[in-house]
Amino acid sequence: MKYKSRWVLLLTVVLLGLQAKAQGIDGTWNGVLDVPQMKLNIVFHFQTDGKGKTTCTMDSPDQGAKGIPAEVELLTADSVAVGIPAFGIQYAATVSGDEIKGTFTQMGYPFPLTLKRGEPEVKRPQTPVPPYLYTTEEVTFTNPDDGAVLSGTLTYPTGYGTAFFKRPVPVVLMVTGSGPQNRDEEIFMHKPFLVIADYLARSGIASLRYDDRGTGLSTGDAVKATTQTFANDAAAGLDFLRKTGKFASVGILGHSEGGTICFVLGAEKKVDFAVSLAGTAVKGIDIILEQNRTALRMTGQSDNIDKEELLVKLKEQQSPWLDYFVEYDPTNAIRATHCPVMAINGSMDMQVNAAVNLGGIRKNLPANAKNLIKEYSGLNHLFQHAKTGMATEYSQIEETISEEVLKDMADWILKTGV
Repeated sequence: MKYKSRWVLLLTVVLLGLQAKAQGIDGTWNGVLDVPQMKLNIVFHFQTDGKGKTTCTMDSPDQGAKGIPAEVELLTADSVAVGIPAFGIQYAATVSGDEIKGTFTQMGYPFPLTLKRGEPEVKRPQTPVPPYLYTTEEVTFTNPDDGAVLSGTLTYPTGYGTAFFKRPVPVVLMVTGSGPQNRDEEIFMHKPFLVIADYLARSGIASLRYDDRGTGLSTGDAVKATTQTFANDAAAGLDFLRKTGKFASVGILGHSEGGTICFVLGAEKKVDFAVSLAGTAVKGIDIILEQNRTALRMTGQSDNIDKEELLVKLKEQQSPWLDYFVEYDPTNAIRATHCPVMAINGSMDMQVNAAVNLGGIRKNLPANAKNLIKEYSGLNHLFQHAKTGMATEYSQIEETISEEVLKDMADWILKTGV
C-alpha cells in the first residue's frame, strides 16, 4: 500500500504538471502577420478541459474569418505547434510568459508571428456603440419567389414616434455588395452600414439593413443565387417598408453590387429615389477585366490580359452568380430609371473604376433635376481616404467611411425623399 500510494502520488503530480502547462497557454492570443502588401491580425483561442485536453481555434478578423478549427499538435511548458490542414497552415513557436514567438507557415511560405495575450486592438472610431439615441426594431420579411426569410434591423430617426416628432420621414433599404455579408456589411472589422444607419438616424432618416440570404439570421439558398435573386430579396424588403405605412417615401441605398441593384429596382419603378455607392454601369466581364489589369499595374506587371481567355477561365468556375454577373449589362436598367438618383464613387476605387462607371451613368441616366453624380477625390471602394486604393489597405485604415460622403447622402435624401 505504501508503494502504491507513492506511485499514485507521483502520477498525480505528473498529471497536474501537464495540466498546468496546458492551462498556462489558455485564453486568447493575438499578433500581426506581415505578408506581402498587407498586415493581417491573427488570433488564437486556446482552451483546456477538465481532462487536460487543449483545443484551439483561429480567427483572421481582417478577412472576416472566425472560429477556424485548429489542431494542437504539440504543447509543452515552453513550446506549441498548431496546424490547420484545410488551409495548409502551421504555427510552431516557443512560449515565454505572456509571449508566444514563432513561425506561421501557409502553403510552404513562412512568416514570423509573435503573439501577445488578449484580443487585438483595432481602432474603428466611427462604429457607434449603444445606448443609441434612437429606436431600432428587429424585423423579418420574405421573398415570395422561394420563401427566403430575410432578417434585419429597422432604425428610426432620433425622436421618431414622440410628440415632438410628427412629420413623416424617408426610409432607405440598404443593400450590400457581392459575397455573403451581414446587415452591417461588415468587412475587415469595419461596419459601414451600421455607421450609415446611425448617421441617417441622427439626421432624420430611417433605414432597414438586413443579412444577406443564407447569412446571419437570414435563410435562403445563396449558392445558386444571382444578382437578380438578390434584387428580388431587396424588392421584398421595399414591399415590406411600403406596407408599414410609416414613411413619406421609400428609397434604396446600395453599395457595389447593391449599387447595381439600385438601377434594377429603379427601372422596375419600385423606389422613390436611389443612392448608388460604387454601382456598376458596364458589363460584368469588363468590371473583372479592369480589376485584374489594375491589380497587375499596381504590382508593376504587364496588364496585358486577353478578354476571351479570361471569360473562359471565369466560366470554368461553374458559379451561377459569376455566370450571371459576367454577362449582365446594367445599361438598359440605368436608361429605364427615372426616379432621382445619387450615384457616387471614389477616384481611388480599384474595384469599380470611377471614370468608367460614373461616365456610363452620366451617359445613360435619364435627365432629372434632382440627380447627383459625383466622384470623390482620394476615396477607395469603401469610401475611405486611401493611399493606394487597393483592397489590401482596407483593414489598415481606421476610417470606415468619409464624413463628407455621409453628410452628402443625408442632405440629398432629405431634399429628395420627403
